Amino acid sequence: MKSVNLLLMSAAMTFASCGGTKDAGQAGTPLIERSDIQIEGKRMTPEALWAMGRIGGVAVSPDEKQIAYTVSYYSVEQNKSNSEIFLMNADGTDNRQLTYTTFREGEISWIKGGTKLAFLSSESGSSQIWEMNPDGSGRRQLTQYDGDIEGYAFSPDGKKLLFIAQVKTKQSTADKHPDLPQATGIIVDDLMYKHWDEWVTTAPHPFIADFDGNAISNTKDILEGLPYESPMKPFGGIEQLAWSPASDKVAFTCRMKTGLAYAISTDSDIYEYDLLRGGFINLCKRDVKTQAEAAAQNGDGVQPNSIDEFMGYDTNPQYSPDGKYIAWQSMERDGYEADLNRLCVMNRTTGEKRFVVDARNFPSNVDAFLWNKDSQGIYFLGVWHGETHIYHADITKEEPTVRPLTQGMYDYASIALCGNSLIAKRHSMSAADEIFAVQADSEQPAPARQLTTENQHIYDQLEMGKVEPRWMETTDGKQMLTWVIYPPQFDLNKKYPTLLFCEGGPQSPVSQFWSYRWNFQIMAANGYIIVAPNRRGLPGFGVEWNEAISGDYGGQCMKDYFTAIDAMAKEPFVDADRLGCVGASFGGFSVYWLAGHHDKRFKAFIAHDGIFNMEMQYLETEEKWFANWDMGGAYWEKDNATAQRTFANSPHKFVDKWDTPILCIHGEKDYRILPNQAMAAFDAAVMRGVPAQLLIYPDENHWVLKPQNGVLWQRTFFEWLDRWLKK
Repeated sequence: MKSVNLLLMSAAMTFASCGGTKDAGQAGTPLIERSDIQIEGKRMTPEALWAMGRIGGVAVSPDEKQIAYTVSYYSVEQNKSNSEIFLMNADGTDNRQLTYTTFREGEISWIKGGTKLAFLSSESGSSQIWEMNPDGSGRRQLTQYDGDIEGYAFSPDGKKLLFIAQVKTKQSTADKHPDLPQATGIIVDDLMYKHWDEWVTTAPHPFIADFDGNAISNTKDILEGLPYESPMKPFGGIEQLAWSPASDKVAFTCRMKTGLAYAISTDSDIYEYDLLRGGFINLCKRDVKTQAEAAAQNGDGVQPNSIDEFMGYDTNPQYSPDGKYIAWQSMERDGYEADLNRLCVMNRTTGEKRFVVDARNFPSNVDAFLWNKDSQGIYFLGVWHGETHIYHADITKEEPTVRPLTQGMYDYASIALCGNSLIAKRHSMSAADEIFAVQADSEQPAPARQLTTENQHIYDQLEMGKVEPRWMETTDGKQMLTWVIYPPQFDLNKKYPTLLFCEGGPQSPVSQFWSYRWNFQIMAANGYIIVAPNRRGLPGFGVEWNEAISGDYGGQCMKDYFTAIDAMAKEPFVDADRLGCVGASFGGFSVYWLAGHHDKRFKAFIAHDGIFNMEMQYLETEEKWFANWDMGGAYWEKDNATAQRTFANSPHKFVDKWDTPILCIHGEKDYRILPNQAMAAFDAAVMRGVPAQLLIYPDENHWVLKPQNGVLWQRTFFEWLDRWLKK
């Protein structure tokens, strides 16, 4: 571990033992806490967005009387963030802040029967597990692991710790040539040498250790000596691992592939590690017992499932409270990362597997799930018609039924049980996450009860624009949901510049999302109407609608964009001579493509992290399964009609038709879509004589994460639009 300033640590421990005081932490570092920003004119600004507290993890106490949660605060001046821990009663009363440090507390959980709160903190110089009393006192370090702990879960009996840490999987240049310690060259022999925003030299592994209440010992790497990831990069966390109720087994997600095999496959599986015997088995590929064996054992027959149903992503295992079952999210097809995410339940005694939520009862994705207390049903989150709600599936029935528990123009997230309620975060296009309580046993959707008001002091100073759903007929006679967001104090008698928003993904829903960058309310506050269609290739409208985009990037999805903007352009309050088009990732590709096909509809374009040259993208991107599936194959496959259609629609082939000002934005640490795509697009526009601007971030990846970069992004975004759409 890194060295620790003992005097500073002693001072921090002193403050913590007294229940916490403000401005405690690293000497000379101002504490980043809730902003008291004053906003003029009720107009959303970049500074207002970055002043908002962002609610993170939520943990319900074992007695279900209290709820702990974290909030992250950002400082534009310091160009960084901090996170703190809060506690409230289950009904939202007596809400109080427990920590006031600069050490970024997070990943909270209740341990020792609810007498302590555990959390991750960087106070010792690396990310370690700490504990404190529920009043914030008694803060002390529990782990001394030589490295950062990235996630953790204590066993149900409290005697073991499961945690995630990086292990070295590839030899560095310095390892091979110790006499060249300052050499920066990276020697590559196989694929997946880069991933999202890193040069891959390590992999996360699950570790198990004994815990005596004070410290850990006998630490064991479940995947010791193996080069595989668990959880899987780049987004996997502790949700991809789970303890059995008896604390004798650990289920974990893993894709046991490396190099080229990893790069072209999404075939991950659920494995189960036996703490007593050692070793693990594959639950997805394991043959189930024969029908006769199962009948002899438990008195009824089961039909074995084909292993072909588990060839895609299998992730996020959870044991049922009674220990009889294990459930996980499952995709069917290898190489298709946007395949329907179903919910599989396996009987741990017989090995029988069945899908309790799939296209038959919910033709959209299971985005997250949670067992109910009696192990007879499962709560899950899913998007339908542009809204993400909480549903319940009764798994006791031969044909499981699904019913919604929430409704309205919202997106719900991160559910936890608390008595007869579900504790969930909720956001919309008009409000960031707050914590709500939802009736768990209701037969019909019931109103949710708000428990936190983290950003109410900011909302009170703002006027939000109206959000309206519109259904439009597409060129092939289908109905498409399009969100329309109006400026505050919208006047039917005025004409407004209007923006077409192109979603990324490509298969990410245009639901009631809240973004701190692609925020519709800040666009509306700047006097723009926003048109955000759920074009072809988005979940929440059935499997066929979702899959229509693969191999057809320049096809019906682009016609859907034209449908949305053309329908709105007919409205008397839309200025058809001042239309803009903006988007990121696949949305950035869409902007580049539309720039060569829009027939003078638009007067300004903005593309962020978009694909400009698809042939280069096919070779540059690291997750080859994505390119193979969505593009239909390689561009050199001359007899592959789908691939040839894809590459014939590459935006770079239509630059000769570019005639509209364009702003290109990209991060140099984006290894999914390399920054040369934006540079090439910018160069092409300039060489064509088209007004253009390039915003490059040397230190950002596929997103913009640093506060000052975020403010710069917003300012540049609106300066460009205002220049061309508000003349």
